[in-house]
Amino acid sequence: MRKVLIITYYWPPAGGPGVQRWLYFVRYLAGMGIQPVLFLPEHPHYPLQDPELEALVPEGISVYRSSFWEPYRLAALLGRKTTHRVSAGMIDKKDPGWAERLMRWIRGNFFIPDARRFWIRPALQKLPAILEKERPDWVITTGPPHSLHLIGLGLKKRLDIRWAADFRDPWTGIGYHDFMFPGSRARRRHRDFERQVLQHANVVITTSRKTAESFREQTAVPVHVVTNGYNHTPASGDQPEGPFRIVHTGSLLGGRNPENLWAVLQELLQEEAGLVRDLRLEFTGLVSAEVRQSLETAGLNAYSNFHPYVPHKQAMAQMREAQVLLLPEIDSAQTREILPGKLFEYMAAARPILAIGPDGWEAAQLVEETGCGVAFTYQERATLKAHLRKWYQAYKAGALRGDPPRIEGYHRKALTEKLVNEVLWVSS
Repeated sequence: MRKVLIITYYWPPAGGPGVQRWLYFVRYLAGMGIQPVLFLPEHPHYPLQDPELEALVPEGISVYRSSFWEPYRLAALLGRKTTHRVSAGMIDKKDPGWAERLMRWIRGNFFIPDARRFWIRPALQKLPAILEKERPDWVITTGPPHSLHLIGLGLKKRLDIRWAADFRDPWTGIGYHDFMFPGSRARRRHRDFERQVLQHANVVITTSRKTAESFREQTAVPVHVVTNGYNHTPASGDQPEGPFRIVHTGSLLGGRNPENLWAVLQELLQEEAGLVRDLRLEFTGLVSAEVRQSLETAGLNAYSNFHPYVPHKQAMAQMREAQVLLLPEIDSAQTREILPGKLFEYMAAARPILAIGPDGWEAAQLVEETGCGVAFTYQERATLKAHLRKWYQAYKAGALRGDPPRIEGYHRKALTEKLVNEVLWVSS
């Protein structure tokens, strides 16, 4: 039987998008006659938890763990709220307070490539015996945290293994990298680590075309794109009952603040009879103070409802009850290659997607290629307003459909088949 050993930090009961990619790969690998073996941290620090995901873990898979020091436990002395935000990757673009600025600076200059770097040595001490016992065909590391790729790099330098480095997000090209205030030495170390991983792995996997193009400029190693995906049967696309809900799930921080949307909605409230009664803005997850202030300034507080993080299943239900799904991204060149994991679940929810992000954003291109919605930049207002008016009028007529015509290839099972048949066993 073919076998893969997967080194991942995020695993149930962890919540959020970082856990779902390999959770579903493991589910479908097990059904394809490929035995997954997991190497996980002992007592990890998960800022978001979703215990319901534990029911999705296949029975009978081999799991190994090792412990290490988690600095976020000590960092909580600076404030639990600040620690939660930074450890969860909730890095806002606005100027932070002193405690968060200090934590970011420490994180960006001393914990390289990230705060899970202290797992590298214990993992490298324990993994050789596990590899000798299990004898996997492939070792797979998935990051962030990118420290896990340094575990793979250390194994590759010491042992005869086939190693696939899976990048769920870019490394030095990630949009919030500069928000950690890295010095010149820290930047050099990040670039050197990234270069070594790209050049020593047998295969590199990314979730977007633009990230793959960037990596191909740095290595001769095969670089493949296997996106994130959805796992539920797509919804019918019929208009749900209820108000004109514009729904956003996940973290909505200052850098993703679609102020042009708020301005347009305020204008439409004055122009479209009935919208005052019908409009609801639903936010599930962390919403920054900057975004909340923008909503208040635009006069949208009365129409806005804020909900805490909810389990994945509940978030999916909220998506399907939306009239429009909001997908914003930071307006910068570095974020053009980001394909948010929730995009594919938005697709399966079969509600029209409103994407707002940088010019040339890959997610915007995908939304329009698949016919799942429309995309705008932060500078567009007139066309955005016209399209929202069109959607609202369709909603009033009971005809706001959201058919997902071309998304079959993004189902998690199809993506697992691609991983196996086009990446791992073709590239070996």
